[in-house]
This record gives sequence, C-alpha cells and structure tokens, in this order.
Amino acid sequence: MRIPINWLAEYVDVIPGSTVADIHAALVRVGLEEEGSHDFGLTGPIVVGEVLEFVEEAQSNGKTIRWCSVRVAPEGTKALDGGEDVRGIVCGAGNFFVGDKVVVTLPGAVLPGDFVIAARKTYGHVSDGMMASTRELGLGEEHDGILRLAAIGLDPVVGTDALGLLGLDDSAVEVNVTPDRGYAFSIRGIAREYAHSTGAAFRDPADAVSIPAGSAGFRVSVLDESPIRDRIGASVFVTRLVRGMDARKPTPAWMATRLKLAGIRSISLIVDITNYVMLELGQPIHGYDFEKLTGGITVRRATAGETLVTLDDVTRTLNREDLVIADESGAIGLAGVMGGAATEITDATTVVLVEAANFDPISIARTARRHKLPSEASRRFERGVDPSIAAAAAARVVQLLTELAGGTADSIGSEHAEHPLLADVFLPDGYVNGLVGIDFTEAEIRSSLAEVGASIVASDGGVTVTPPSWRPDLTHKSTLAEEVVRIQGYDRIPSLLPTAPPGRGLTREQQLRRQASATLAANGLVEVMAYPFVSATANQRFGSPTGAPVAAMKLANPLDSEASFLRVSMIPGLIDIARRNLSRGLTDLALFETGQVFLAAPGASYGQAQLPLGAQRPTEAELATLHAGLPPQPRHVAMLFTGNAWDKQPGVPARAAGVADALDSVHQLANAVGLVIEVRQGSHAAMHPGRTAVLEARDAAGALHLVGYAGELLPAITEEANLPRVVAVAEVNLDLLVELAASEVTVAPIFGFPAATQDLSLVVPVTAAAGEVTAAIARGAGDLLEHIHLVDDYRGEGVSAGQKSLTFALRFRATDRTLTAAEASEAKLAGLALATEQFGATLRD
Repeated sequence: MRIPINWLAEYVDVIPGSTVADIHAALVRVGLEEEGSHDFGLTGPIVVGEVLEFVEEAQSNGKTIRWCSVRVAPEGTKALDGGEDVRGIVCGAGNFFVGDKVVVTLPGAVLPGDFVIAARKTYGHVSDGMMASTRELGLGEEHDGILRLAAIGLDPVVGTDALGLLGLDDSAVEVNVTPDRGYAFSIRGIAREYAHSTGAAFRDPADAVSIPAGSAGFRVSVLDESPIRDRIGASVFVTRLVRGMDARKPTPAWMATRLKLAGIRSISLIVDITNYVMLELGQPIHGYDFEKLTGGITVRRATAGETLVTLDDVTRTLNREDLVIADESGAIGLAGVMGGAATEITDATTVVLVEAANFDPISIARTARRHKLPSEASRRFERGVDPSIAAAAAARVVQLLTELAGGTADSIGSEHAEHPLLADVFLPDGYVNGLVGIDFTEAEIRSSLAEVGASIVASDGGVTVTPPSWRPDLTHKSTLAEEVVRIQGYDRIPSLLPTAPPGRGLTREQQLRRQASATLAANGLVEVMAYPFVSATANQRFGSPTGAPVAAMKLANPLDSEASFLRVSMIPGLIDIARRNLSRGLTDLALFETGQVFLAAPGASYGQAQLPLGAQRPTEAELATLHAGLPPQPRHVAMLFTGNAWDKQPGVPARAAGVADALDSVHQLANAVGLVIEVRQGSHAAMHPGRTAVLEARDAAGALHLVGYAGELLPAITEEANLPRVVAVAEVNLDLLVELAASEVTVAPIFGFPAATQDLSLVVPVTAAAGEVTAAIARGAGDLLEHIHLVDDYRGEGVSAGQKSLTFALRFRATDRTLTAAEASEAKLAGLALATEQFGATLRD
C-alpha cells in the first residue's frame, strides 16, 4: 500500500518536518512492514509559464518546430532560477496556442530519469528551458503534446511553482499489508495507525461525508445460492444515482497526482473518482452506465456454462461458485473482482449508478484466483472490508461526481445491509501479562483496546471486548493481547535470551547424520537437493540390484506425468542434476545428497486413512492409523563423481574420477559415524559388471548387514542421460549406518614399541576378490597385524593364465614388547595359510 504524505496529513496531524524515513519508522512501530518510498523524481525550478508568441519553422529533416517566447515570471520580476521573466524556448509540439499557460522547466531543473535541463543550442536557437508534457512530468503516458493547464481546469498566476501546484513535490511511503489487516489498505486505516504510533490527532474521513437519510426506487436482490458456504455472498449492497455528468472533464491535477503516487494510473474522471475513494476509505467502488442496465440488479451465483465479457475484453466462462452481479440480460460483472464490458462507463456516459458493497472474502479470493484476475478491489475484499463504510463511500463518490463532473445527485438508489456484528471476545484478568510477560496496568490494557476502536464492558474475571467493524481479525483473546502490545510499544518487551534446559538438543541420530554430511562436504563433495519424484523406469532401474520389479508409491496428482512416482533410490536425482550442470559447462562434479526414499511393500495400500479434524490433537489411535498408512522412509545418502578428481597442473597430471573416489567417500562417511565398511565385489542391474562393490557393515554381534552399493554406471545409462562414459556412484542407507554405529567410539592407543614390516605376494585365481583375500590374511595373521593394504595386482608374464599376483604390505606390532622377525613371519604365514585354505593361494616365488 502506497500512502502519499500530503494525503495522509489531511486525516492525521503528521509531525512537522517528518521525512519519509520518520513516517516509515512510526508505522513500523505499530507492526507495518516498510517496503519503500516513491516520488516523482523532480526538482525545480519548474514554474507556470504563459506562451506570448511563437513562430513555426520548417527544418531540413522535415520536422516543424516552434520558436516560442514564454513568460515565466510576472512582468519585471526575476524567475525562480534568477533569470529574466521572458525566455526563448524551442518546442516540437503543436498542440498549444498563444495565451496558453504551460509548465516550464527552467535550467537547473531535473526531470524523472535524472534528465537535467540546461540552456542549449538547438535548431539554430538557444532554448532557455523546456515546456513539459504529462509524461515528462511523470503524471501519465501522454507525450503527443505539452501539458496545457487549462485542459485540467487550472488557471494559475504566471511564475507559480508548478511542483506545489500539481502536487509533484509530494512523496509516498509504501508498507506491506498482511492478510489479517485489510483495514490498512486505505489512507483512512494508515492514518489511524500513524495516530496509534505517535499520539497525533486522527480525523476519520468517513465522518466528513454527509450521508443521505435514505434512498429507494432501485431494485436490488441478493440471492446467494452458494454451493460451498453458509455465509451471505453480499452482506451489504448500497447504490446511488448521479445524473447529468460530463465524463469528458479532465481529472484534477491534485487527484491524478495522488493516484499516481499511490500506484494507480489515471484513466478518466469517473473511474479516477471511484479509485480515489477506494484508496481513501478502503471501500472498493464500481460504477455502471445506468442507461446500459436492463432492470434492477441481482447478486447471485453464476449458472453452469454462463459467460461474461469483463472490462479487459476477455470472455470468461463462469463457475457455479462465482458470485456475479446481474441484471435482466444476465451477468454484468464478477462481484468484487472486475466489472463487465456491457455496462462500462465511457466518455458518452451521463448517468452513473454507484455501487458500494461488501462481499464474502473467501468467495472473492477463490474467484480472483480461479480466473487469474487479481485486482485492487479483490485484494481488499479478500482481506476484509469494513461493512459499515459502504454508505459513506457511496456518498463520497456522489459528492466528488457532483463537484468535479458537474453531476446532480438523484434520490434513486438502494440500501441492503445484513452484515452480522463481530462476536464479543472475553479477555480474562491477567491474560495479557501472562502471555506477554510484561506488567501492563489495567488502565493501559483498556485504553489500548479503546484506542483501536473496541468497546469494553467489565465482566466477572475480566472484560468483554466488542471489536470495531473494521477489525474482523480480532477473534480471540490472544489477538487482543497483540493489540495491547502494538499500542503500548513492542520495545517494552525485553530481549532476553532464554536458558536452554538441560537434556535437550540434537539426538544422537541427528548428530551422526549431520556429522556424515559435514564429512562428505569436507571431503570435497557438493551437497545438492533433487526432486523426490521420478519415473517408473528410474525406480525399476535403480530400485533393485537384480533388476526385479519394485513396488513404488504413485502420486495421485503428480506435477509431471513423466515423474509420477516417489523415489526408491536417490541416484536418478543426482543423474538429473549432473546432466543439468554439464549442460552449463560444469564438467568436473562430485555431488552428494541426503534424503528420504520411499520403500513401499508389494501389494500394500498407503494413504487411505481418514485425516482427523484440525480442531483438536489427534488421539494416539488416530496417529497410529496415520503412521500405518505411510511406507517406510529411511534416509539414504548418495554420491556421484564424473570428470576429473583434479585438473592438470604443472608437474601433476589430471586424474579422472572413478569408483575409487566413490569408495573413498563411503569409507570417510562410515568413519564419521564410527563404523568400518567392508567392500566386496558384487553386481547391480544399473552398474558395470566387474566395477560394482557391495558395501557391508557389522553390528555389535559381528553380523554383516548390507548397507549399500557403489560402482560405475552402465555406459547405456550414461549415454541416455548425455553424461560422460565414466560416472561413479554410491548409495548408502544412512539410517542403517547410524543404527549400527557404536554408542561409543573406542580410540586405539598409540604404542611406543617398534613395528615390523613385511611384504606378502600371493598367486590366486583371477576370480578371487582382492578385498576378500585381504580379509582372510588379516583374520589369519591375528592381533599382531596392525595394518594391511594391497600394493600390487599383476597379471601377465610369469603368472599362469587364469591367475593373478597380489602383493600386500603388512605391518605388525605388539603392545607389550618388541616383536622379533620370527614372530612377524609366523603371523604372516598364518595369514597365508588361511588364504590358501579359502582361495587356493600360493606364495609367489
């Protein structure tokens, strides 16, 4: 909502000397959020000038200009810029005459867009200033000619400051109006709020309007056959008639200026008047060309298949829930949203029927959204309009139409009012202080509620409060407490940091999950978030390592028909993100995501439980039923690597990312939660044969559990996704990792006894997995083995076909003594023996 300051000052005593920032600060104190400020971007000297004479001169480029003599100050006096009273000005417009009074921007003036005016030579003359058009002054879009002041009903003295004359020296503050405070969508409401903040005197503009004793003779019927609501669609409907108007009269400059500052374009005098009153009082107004109406007006719901051509010349098919204004010819307007073209006011209109109504907020909001037709009127109705202001608003429009358009008020009209009073709210003694934590006195509480317009009656144990008609949001004692705090000042609430009670904070599971994510990020991976919606093919491809059919949750109302299932694996989302990044030139990727997957049981039915009402907390039985209607949703973590692990540098060649990076990240992840991942060769339907690892971890009892897979995507999948040929991925059940993690991580002590190192080269069948051979050696070597890792995998000359040579580096250490070479060798040979037993390993010569 934009509020011109001079307009605001008509209804509240703005503190003298207040700047835009001061007014914003005052409004922020009562809970209105600052949005910005606006002005015309003009600085003087800009004055009223009179055209004394001009000579038309044809130019070589085919254009005709006028070399004008313009008086810019009373004869014999200095102009505002200190120069002579008569200036020579070049003008390209041809819509003015000798004797016309115009707006002259003198040298030194600045127009919107930082356009500085200076005396300059043009078309063979020195133009000492410029005569301005409406658009150049920021008043509108008219630029075909200069602004003739007589055309807008002004005849000022030559030399008058045009900024003040046209209201161009005004500024506007803009605040954000929340949905519960619709009354602030008006100058009336903002002036009242400014008065609350500063204590300034407030003058209700509605009180200054003389409302006729009554009018009748025009038939209005409210027939609300709403299929969705019990509330009345139109609780108030007031009409007034004005005859004999001249719709072609110009909008006064002061009104056009205020509308412009308020963010509304000037259209025509009659439309501008209705918009002006809407901004002033907060009551949307609609005007009908009375002579285009057929019979009286009926407020009703639209019929099936009914159409309406709205003011934007769009034919709209109406819904049975739409509230419409109709005459005997059919619908002539969407109530509270937009009028119809059939009764539109034009320059030929002489008789206007003025409508001021109050419509059901929910009905208007639904209609505006259904037809994608937001308007200034619908924004106000859907937030709630004061039902008691309609008669005053209609009378104010009639007043302006008679004053500015030359009309005559007619006694014909109507008044329909069935709006219910707002419900009383009981405010118990001590409630406000107990809720807010401040000791407000009883007098402060009552005076604050009275200041916002509420009526207060003492009751046993508290007070009964009747909210004012413009505050339908005051429905509960907590809202009354908020009003007390607003009026007394939010700054009275102390800023105290509460002491956290012991035993709270993150659970162990939450800590471990965060630690896992932090570890991957520290390891160089970038965290991303993918949509949980995937195709049936993606679920089938990644949901089962064997490629067997998987059960998946299908969405009842998917955003995309091609992605209508909830994911059972997180890898498809990473593939989509990688493809998008590659298309933007990011070729080296190391990504990870943590999130939930949705593992439906075959044949199970989910989401069928009846949702409980929101009026009270569900019972334990209801909660159990709701939980039973959900599939298992474990948290997984998935990783994807492609491109280079690092780029080529001087002395360092580039290294392509691959499965080794995925496995390294998996080990880092497991280490973060205090686990050891055991890797063995496996298979997965979406991964390359021979380049797929099964990931397992042991529980406290030593039993192995499958926790995930890592590997290289099949080339067919990467080609389909327009990815590089080598893409490594891994996916781990993070919830299972956290569950298997020990409650306490035991750190091995550092022993000071020296280590004994030995190598072991074995020949084993090529089908033997190196990881399994490593595990066998480690088990056979026993507790003396401190570390083992594979250093070479050789196949070729000197090794029989179908076999391979594996070389391991072993480190032995005792905790209580220095090992002898014989003890280390004995342990090594024990490891060899177990490898021989399990894999037929032989010692390589």
